[in-house]
Amino acid sequence: MQIGLFLGNLGNPVIYYPKLAKITGGVTASIFLCQLFQWQSQLANSENWVQTNTAEIEKATGLNSEEQELARQQLKGRFLLKEKLPNPPAETLELWADIDAFEEKINKYFTANPDHIITQTLPKSLNYPVEIVADNPPSNPSIKTDNFFGKPRPKIAVAVTPNYRFSGPWNSQEQLHNFQRALEAYAQERNLGFGNPSGWAFKVIDSITKGLASTFWDEFIAGIPLGESQKVKRDWEIAPEVPYPAFEEERIQYYVHKGEPLEAAVSRARADLRNPVLGKDLWEGFLRKCDRLADDALKAKNQGVSTPYLPSSFNEKPQITKDSVMRKLGAIAPQFALNQSTSEPIPEPPQIEQAASPTPAEIPSISSLQKAYNTPLGRSIIETQIAANPDWGYEIVDDEIVESIPF
Repeated sequence: MQIGLFLGNLGNPVIYYPKLAKITGGVTASIFLCQLFQWQSQLANSENWVQTNTAEIEKATGLNSEEQELARQQLKGRFLLKEKLPNPPAETLELWADIDAFEEKINKYFTANPDHIITQTLPKSLNYPVEIVADNPPSNPSIKTDNFFGKPRPKIAVAVTPNYRFSGPWNSQEQLHNFQRALEAYAQERNLGFGNPSGWAFKVIDSITKGLASTFWDEFIAGIPLGESQKVKRDWEIAPEVPYPAFEEERIQYYVHKGEPLEAAVSRARADLRNPVLGKDLWEGFLRKCDRLADDALKAKNQGVSTPYLPSSFNEKPQITKDSVMRKLGAIAPQFALNQSTSEPIPEPPQIEQAASPTPAEIPSISSLQKAYNTPLGRSIIETQIAANPDWGYEIVDDEIVESIPF
């Protein structure tokens, strides 16, 4: 076969620009985009979309269907190609190449790569002459830039004021420092900073510098302990955050009867009473119970009972403090006194008066009382004994002798 006839049967050659592969994403994408530009230039209106199909593209470029799909994905990912999905699905494709986005990416590419800057014009067949002109070269060509996100963001110069001081209602830096120390002490006591009281204090001071009013500052100026004016005395408290002793003891006994250790029962009970919503509901239930106990006690008193029954939580108990506990521990064994040092004298043990209440060995068991209660003769006797001895902590419910449960 003669070489001329051979070349004639091959068809028209397609121009390929190797440097475009960096912009379009690959060789197939460059060939696909150049062919699409050529078809758009042949349209009467450059805004019209090119209607073609896979077979026609393969005939013009030699790209098979898989290569065409890859090229379209690469071009769409770089916003160089738009396409319409036919409805209903058909083999016809509607494509449109974005020449403006293409020019912008070319300029950015050659700006970021000054060694590749040239001045050239695309072939006339594209009918879109694009002249690539270098912008002002960067002052520092060693700075690397992102090809897809343009030039790096310029550094913003931030003016730094030397010896900056917080501006606020305080009259001096010393007063500000004293206020800061008071905030830190308050945060440590209430565990507000969660291990960083200074950070919490900074937020309060920073909010004041921004013009926000602060109750902490008003308390500090007035000489009131921080947080004192913000406390709220609720119905079930004898003082802010101090519930009625009987009410607190009832809640503690509730968790004790559920099997909680005493330490956990105290913690959970006090957490419940610090909750305003839960505390209010529990207080209403406690008042209902007290009202019922008062009615029963009045009825028993009218029937001749000299000491009406009241739960053990209503009995007056000495206040338990750290000093009282340490004195007792020191009286038992000096090594158990946690706050005692070898140089501190051990205080004399407190004189404990003999209690009139029976010892645990003298309190009858529930099983023995229940056995006597089941007999006709012992029924009334046991009822009288339980009513006369509220310290036993027993009550009769549905003909069963059980321990008194607060709730």
